[in-house]
Amino acid sequence: MPDIGSMLEIAQAKTTADGLKSIALGVGAGLGTIGPGIGVGYIFGKVIESVTRQPEMREEITSIQWLGFALTEAIVFYAFIFGLIAFFL
Repeated sequence: MPDIGSMLEIAQAKTTADGLKSIALGVGAGLGTIGPGIGVGYIFGKVIESVTRQPEMREEITSIQWLGFALTEAIVFYAFIFGLIAFFL
């Protein structure tokens, strides 16, 4: 029968590894949102600038804006999903 000291060491090692995985998931997801956050701000800033310069093109610019927004936000979900995959593997 194994002694309690060795069982405690094994339990602590597993808990530490899970804790480090959780920290890595949080940091990875956090860093994965910085780029898209900047990108979304840039997209909306340029849309405002474009519409003020050419108001007659507002409809076309807005449709392109939403496409760019959706593609940029997809990066956040990819970063989160890859983080979850790394966490559970």
